[in-house]
Amino acid sequence: MNKIISKEQFSEKVFKFVVEAPLIAKSRKAGHFVIIRVGEKGERMPLTIAEADTKAGTITLVVQEVGLSSTRLCELNEGDYITDVVGPLGKATHIDNFGTVICAGGGVGVAPMLPIVQALKAAGNKVITVLAGRSKDLIILEKEMRDSSDEVIIMTDDGSYGRKGLVTEGIEEVIKREKVDKCFCIGPAIMMKFVCLLTKKYEIPTDVSLNTIMVDGTGMCGACRITIGGVTKFVCVDGPEFDGHQVDFDEMLKRMGAFREIEHNEMHKLDHETEGSCEAIKEATGRDAEWRVALRKSMKPKERTAIARVKMPELDPEYRSHTRVEEVNLGLSEEQAVTEAKRCLDCANPTCMTGCPVSINIPTFIKNIERGEFLEAAKTLKETSALPAVCGRVCPQEKQCESKCIHLKMGEQAVAIGHLERFAADYERESGKISVPEVKEKNGIKVAVIGSGPAGLSFAGDMTKYGYDVTVFEALHEIGGVLKYGIPEFRLPNKIVDVEIDNLSKMGVTFIKDCIVGKTISVEDLEAEGFKGIFVASGAGLPNFMNIPGENSINIMSSNEYLTRVNLMDAASEDSDTPVTLGKRVAVIGGGNTAMDSVRTARRLGAERAMIIYRRSEEEMPARLEEVKHAKEEGVEFLTLHNPIEYIADEKGCVKQVVLQKMELGEPDASGRRSPVAIPGATVTVDIDMAIVSVGVSPNPIVPSSIKGLELGRKGTIAVNDNMQSSIPTIYAGGDIVRGGATVILAMGDGRKAAASMNENLKK
Repeated sequence: MNKIISKEQFSEKVFKFVVEAPLIAKSRKAGHFVIIRVGEKGERMPLTIAEADTKAGTITLVVQEVGLSSTRLCELNEGDYITDVVGPLGKATHIDNFGTVICAGGGVGVAPMLPIVQALKAAGNKVITVLAGRSKDLIILEKEMRDSSDEVIIMTDDGSYGRKGLVTEGIEEVIKREKVDKCFCIGPAIMMKFVCLLTKKYEIPTDVSLNTIMVDGTGMCGACRITIGGVTKFVCVDGPEFDGHQVDFDEMLKRMGAFREIEHNEMHKLDHETEGSCEAIKEATGRDAEWRVALRKSMKPKERTAIARVKMPELDPEYRSHTRVEEVNLGLSEEQAVTEAKRCLDCANPTCMTGCPVSINIPTFIKNIERGEFLEAAKTLKETSALPAVCGRVCPQEKQCESKCIHLKMGEQAVAIGHLERFAADYERESGKISVPEVKEKNGIKVAVIGSGPAGLSFAGDMTKYGYDVTVFEALHEIGGVLKYGIPEFRLPNKIVDVEIDNLSKMGVTFIKDCIVGKTISVEDLEAEGFKGIFVASGAGLPNFMNIPGENSINIMSSNEYLTRVNLMDAASEDSDTPVTLGKRVAVIGGGNTAMDSVRTARRLGAERAMIIYRRSEEEMPARLEEVKHAKEEGVEFLTLHNPIEYIADEKGCVKQVVLQKMELGEPDASGRRSPVAIPGATVTVDIDMAIVSVGVSPNPIVPSSIKGLELGRKGTIAVNDNMQSSIPTIYAGGDIVRGGATVILAMGDGRKAAASMNENLKK
């Protein structure tokens, strides 16, 4: 949390806050912004940094009461704390000696213009500043601007101060009297649009700073996407400053109004609010242990293989399709778990283990369940897996361990390893007797982890067991990465993730939230603080879009944005400040697990028609079979062999239809799946009021681009060797930042492999 050092009121609805944030103050440059959140149910809101004091360790923010979130912030006072302040984010302003520069600031846009004016003046430019507002009360920071400008022109709409007129009139007056080499403009979107139309006429290069809708602020969700010169860009990563002559302001203005009605309705929330060890002796667990031998002799292999695979109990499809937080799979009973465990043959050569990326001793934990030692089963899982309750729920066991089960060769169904893993982990949690894995004596060596998703958590757990001091740096306000923002609670309840994270904390892992490595602090800063090894597990949070006509219409969002709003920000709850669109006719584009999570979430949020649109056939879908089954049971429609080629919006810019190209399957592509081929002239138009694009993700560039000399691979991934070591010997990487998109268990496997390799190198 960040303390408010001082608060000053500029006008009825405009306030200046000085906030304690030493790391951000140290790293901030002109043009940078932060994401703030007020309250545990608060919305994530971008604010440009007006000033920074490195000695005092503070940053200055100027805020105008507009909607619910900004009003909540403005209600705070000196001495209060802001729940989260994350940054600095975005790219810094490009400063050069351009010559004569006009800096136009409107309303609270004057605040972020101040550091730009100061930097331009220091670079040797002649700076002419034009300040604009509706009235005198909205002209802010005039003295500070005069201190760093050669001339200040003030324009007010009502003529109450300076000259009466629009900002464009003040700018054009300067242009007509002398040569202007560059223009910077920050203010309301409509103001920036008309300034750019003016400067384009006079061929004056103009940079604008855009403050769009955001959720995470690191490129993960795509909510802030805009069109620049016909190309989609993300404001938080590619900006916030762009060539104003290339910005599609009309599209931007429509997108900024996407949640206006929801925000208006939410303002009522303010009406009624007030301020206000004894170490156990280990028993032999190997296959030759007496109890294991006795279990094998207790039943013949034929008797074991004759037992039918247990069926996971599930909530009723009709009921569950209307409840967002109740888990679909209910878990096995003790009797079911023991019966299923008996199916395991305790093979001498357990091929199931070869399919497990984190090398769980599968026969040992299953045989412990068979003999009723459920807590011992959980201990076995935690020897190699930091997240057994998570993996038991979301890992594709049918493609991993279960695909190697000997039962399949006999024509029988595989042992339900995933169901049993979940059972053991859940039993331990519910018993209250949660074991903490054995940790070696501390060696005094510090190791940093960037990202708290499955790869980072797995690495942190293993390195802590080796005796290292491990600190995990997380960009968001919650620990867990994709486990928290990407996977709905009906598949993976947050309380399950929290217990796993709490166990890592008990082992000694330190977690630091709201800290973006590459922005808030650098890798060089970490090295200067004595971290001898760094593991990058920042994920692949940059959503892909299809770049088809109309894709930037209102109510078209990435699955990352949609799921982050609903899962991480709890937007669908009455007490959440974060808005989310509740579509009635929802199209989800894609066929992976994330697409299934999105469409099933939409169904739970009231979609009368929820559709999966996928360009291949159902056979080629990468989603888990269980996910597809559950989606169908819950009323989701599947439009396979269809591909969107255009979105059609109404007069307000909201999507109303999607044009689908009918496809057929051709020859297999590099992935082994048959390639979809368009059927000439075969299209269909479907009425929708919301679309969620789930066509993959790319690595987030913030961390890789901030590390000098780091070799990158295909599509911006970090290049590593077989031991997960990068081109810089002290830096390792794993998970989606290396793979470009993978499962939870594969990311965890990367973390374990990296930990083993780094440990060997640091011991030398």
